[in-house]
Amino acid sequence: MILLDPTWTAVLYLVSAVCFILALKGLSSPKTARRGTLIGSAGAFLAVVTVFLSSKLDNIPWILAAIAVGSAIAAPVARRVQMTQMPQLVAMFNGVGGGAAALVALLELPHAGDAWVRLAIAFTLFIGAVSFAGSMLTFAKLQELMTTRPVVFPGLAVLTVLVATAALAAGAVLVVAGPAWAAIALAVIGLASGILLVLPVGGADVPIVISLLNAFTGLAVAASGLVLGNVLLVVAGTLVGASGTILTRAMAAAMGRSVQGILFGAFRGGSTAGSTVASDRPVRSSSAADIAVLLGYAQKVVLVPGYGLAVAQGQHTIAELQAALEERGIEVSYAIHPVAGRMPGHMNVLLAEADVPYESLVEMDRANPGFRTTDVALVVGANDVVNPAAKTTPGSPIHGMPILEVGDAKQVVFLKRSMRPGFAGIENELLFDPKTTLLFGDAKASLTELLAAVKAL
Repeated sequence: MILLDPTWTAVLYLVSAVCFILALKGLSSPKTARRGTLIGSAGAFLAVVTVFLSSKLDNIPWILAAIAVGSAIAAPVARRVQMTQMPQLVAMFNGVGGGAAALVALLELPHAGDAWVRLAIAFTLFIGAVSFAGSMLTFAKLQELMTTRPVVFPGLAVLTVLVATAALAAGAVLVVAGPAWAAIALAVIGLASGILLVLPVGGADVPIVISLLNAFTGLAVAASGLVLGNVLLVVAGTLVGASGTILTRAMAAAMGRSVQGILFGAFRGGSTAGSTVASDRPVRSSSAADIAVLLGYAQKVVLVPGYGLAVAQGQHTIAELQAALEERGIEVSYAIHPVAGRMPGHMNVLLAEADVPYESLVEMDRANPGFRTTDVALVVGANDVVNPAAKTTPGSPIHGMPILEVGDAKQVVFLKRSMRPGFAGIENELLFDPKTTLLFGDAKASLTELLAAVKAL
């Protein structure tokens, strides 16, 4: 039974689309991200309700059962996931979205009326399958179910070209004649293409590929909207595709790399590799008590958070350390690198959990000039984003990446678990600088010791 006429359906779809646009606007800043998420969720709920009220649906019990099962799985997973595992969650949800778009296109093939609709079906099938397979592989890499290093074998480049050619051929047959076997073949080729796309990517490049695959899913959803004749799917998919593309380019720029270099760099040895070999070179280490004296009598301290802080869940302790230092009249701020952690905004969200004021978070471009007047730069769990090799070592996997120039500070303190390199798999020469001191141990435990020592001064 249809309860809404086409006019009201169009109005409600327009409201939903506006909600999606406002959600993206809200997600552009940590201050408004929560509100943006709620607005986007409201828009999605309104869109689903509108579909139920404006369409003649069959098998409604099965549809409701699928929604219930999906919600029962997704809600607990989203609530329990650790901040350090957020990229994996994004990869998995994104992959499911791409796979769903591909399945919808496959089921709509018997109802395709002309070649233009079959073209949209072919595009949705291929891109959705690429997104599904690629996203599942990025999940496996970040979850360390397989190596995080680039996987390259002889003939990979040739195989990639052959698979792309096969995709074009199967797509052409599908558009011209529309046989089911061509659609199935295109979906299988898409799955293979997704795997071949992600295999050569490794190390710190993997989160960027997740963003690219997110854009692919958006494009697949937009194309499925053309298949189904649903304007809202076209709008929503286009928004996701555009925002994913912008984010991918921004992340690549923050790494000082091109998207092409990220996808195909391993063919010429240019992708980040993620080595875990620990250095045995001598460094200067100290105790928490000595470093507390260094901090306690400074005038300006800059805290540089990284992935190690997130792994140790030390955000609340570092916020307490900030408060303790500020009670002594010390100027304290956080220097935030755009890709610190595993995704843009990772550190902002992590510190927001500890109620760190947004005013204390200073982005890289504003933070770098301030290091020259900083008494102590305290680096907690970061490595690659402060590594001078990005500026001084041509051929380095991170060469050209903008960094936080903590080496300009008068004293540098690193809180590290070990001498293993960062995600990019290269040594940080700043660790061996005479003005650098290391405190080894779990980030949260080390911060707890520092906090107690500062309070005891």
